[in-house]
Amino acid sequence: MSSADEILDIVDEQDRIIGQSPRGEAYAKGLRHRCVFIEARDAQGRLFVHRRTPTKLVFPSRYDMFVGGVVGAGESYDDAALREAEEELGVSGLPRPSYLFKFLYDDGAGQTWWSAVYEVRCELPVSPQVEEVAWHDFLPEAEVERRLPEWAWVPDGLAAYERLRTYRAAGTDNAPRRRPG
Repeated sequence: MSSADEILDIVDEQDRIIGQSPRGEAYAKGLRHRCVFIEARDAQGRLFVHRRTPTKLVFPSRYDMFVGGVVGAGESYDDAALREAEEELGVSGLPRPSYLFKFLYDDGAGQTWWSAVYEVRCELPVSPQVEEVAWHDFLPEAEVERRLPEWAWVPDGLAAYERLRTYRAAGTDNAPRRRPG
């Protein structure tokens, strides 16, 4: 099965499931679905950054500071976060990513998805999927910040990164977290 054939839950403005659709159709028709964004850091606190392959359905050849992807039909955000992090980093036995917050991404041009943001520490040697990742490295956050205006980033990842910076600046890292629906 190709990634375009993967079945996704379609959700409304409140993230309630209202139907299902193949991934390719959801993208083509701008149907709202669910995604996870996982910030992965190594033992030194450096951020995993990668460039997507040119064959990706969405945002090919763009840089991203998150691993992640779509939440499959019937899958929880938490399960999708662990699955996607292990798949994209090419590891197994990763600790379960910690949920931080959720937001509705909308590009203003018909693409929209509920986005759950997580963080995880990856102290395992990574071996990213060659079908997903064209280049990768663990970079200090200052280097990521320096590259923000220079590299072509995925827009939803940039939106999640901006929200994550605001979240951390507000000191909400220690606030109680409501689990995603």
